[in-house]
Amino acid sequence: MRNFFKIIVYFFLFSLLVSCGKGFLKKVDTRKTPISGPERAKQNIKEGRGVGLGKMMGRTGSTNYEFSTSNPMWRATLDILDFLPLTTVDYSGGIIISDWYTDETNKNQALKITVRFMSNVIQSNSLKITVHRKKCSVNQSCNVEVFRSRIQEELIASILKEATILEKQVKK
Repeated sequence: MRNFFKIIVYFFLFSLLVSCGKGFLKKVDTRKTPISGPERAKQNIKEGRGVGLGKMMGRTGSTNYEFSTSNPMWRATLDILDFLPLTTVDYSGGIIISDWYTDETNKNQALKITVRFMSNVIQSNSLKITVHRKKCSVNQSCNVEVFRSRIQEELIASILKEATILEKQVKK
């Protein structure tokens, strides 16, 4: 019975190797094929090779992907909040959440900042900033609340100013 099981496993592995097709052992001219992975990926994109879900489903067309490094609002927010420890940074979800931050002047109070991106357009309604404040008493009982202050307006103004500067630099 063991030998039969081994034969089945070997047959399965062999069929996986053979099913790779002609490309499995194809000779490649290294003068025409880039060695590094990113260069090979660029060449494959130029040649139209590669598989995506759209191609497998029969859909064609172009898709415009925007990465975080090309989004001035995202970059500006990270630049402005670089002094904070961040717990969640999710570009695809459009959210940045800081960890609790305590200033040296007031040790029984901590702030947590959440930035939500409503759009990539550089305008004030493209960001929603929430600041939570945690106050702890001497006996370590803490109260967390949404903190309404000028911090939100100052952060929005700083982020918009920085994003405008970054966008102008990209256009140059």
